[in-house]
Amino acid sequence: MKYAGMPMGMWALFQRSFRKKLVSVLGYTDAQAEEIKTKALRKYRIIIASLPEFEKEDRFQMNIVSCAMLCAFLRSLPKRPSVEEATAYYREAMMTGPMKWFCRMSGKNKFSAKDLASMKQTAAFRAADRNPYSWNMEYYPYPDNSGYEARFTKCGICTLMNELGLYDLVPAMCRLDYTMSEAAGASDFVREHTLAEGGPYCDCGYKKKH
Repeated sequence: MKYAGMPMGMWALFQRSFRKKLVSVLGYTDAQAEEIKTKALRKYRIIIASLPEFEKEDRFQMNIVSCAMLCAFLRSLPKRPSVEEATAYYREAMMTGPMKWFCRMSGKNKFSAKDLASMKQTAAFRAADRNPYSWNMEYYPYPDNSGYEARFTKCGICTLMNELGLYDLVPAMCRLDYTMSEAAGASDFVREHTLAEGGPYCDCGYKKKH
């Protein structure tokens, strides 16, 4: 994957927040945070270069780029964080003002005809059949029309973080699904299983708020 484009844009948008939360969440000094960020950028470029280009129709490129950024920072820390620490760090680093705005805008279109059509298209696309760093998803509308479940049987985050020796910290990324759904304000997020915790799939259920 080329660094120019989305990876460069993601770094520009979030690097300040990722650096800031090294101090406020993980307790590093400003000098340590700056050193970690410098190391993380080098690692981020290497990770991005190791990834294949995503197909144009693949909606999950942003997910793997975000994963690459988190992994770059995690691998640059002097001390490996716990799952709880990594979860708090990733949540606080990602949920910037612009990100919260993006979630609210996405929430306005949740359950629209366009949203449902996009889910069906993604399920049929099965990108992970051709790219191990992408996702395969099945779409299940709830029979009472109260929402739908996106069920993932292959996960690019699991693939990449396993390769980087960070598989035990995958739940730190999984937990952001709840946070983003809450910020969107259109649905309650429900989940029973994740691949990272040994489940048969990752279920992402979105129940309409009343």
